[in-house]
Amino acid sequence: MAVITKKIQLNTKGDTDIIDITDRIQEELSKTALTSGITTVFVPGSTAGLTTVEYEPGLIADLRTYLEKIAPKSGAYQHNLRWHDGNGYAHIRASLLGPSISVPFIKGRLHLGTWQQVIFIDFDNRPRSRELLVQIIGE
Repeated sequence: MAVITKKIQLNTKGDTDIIDITDRIQEELSKTALTSGITTVFVPGSTAGLTTVEYEPGLIADLRTYLEKIAPKSGAYQHNLRWHDGNGYAHIRASLLGPSISVPFIKGRLHLGTWQQVIFIDFDNRPRSRELLVQIIGE
């Protein structure tokens, strides 16, 4: 059993920037000799999250639309009153989505559904430089 930690660097636009990171995760996995196990991706920070979707323009638009309905940018957030940074909605969205995702791999390939991709979403109200941690556990 081995544990390997890698990093993925991303520069984002902020404002619910949705990025397909599936190939980047697979790239890091392919650099190892591991064939079976689990890959966990974690975003340090409280205004971004990870999940899976069918990464296509219609669903990406829908995701942005419904996240805006759940936690609107123009909402009244105690966080904004305290810190005056205007990103209270980003913290709420990120906490609903979560900071990590785990994907099993078999024969050195991520085991995802046909139309399933891993996405990173930066909810913050400004562009950011993000570093994702990828931990690969397997044999």
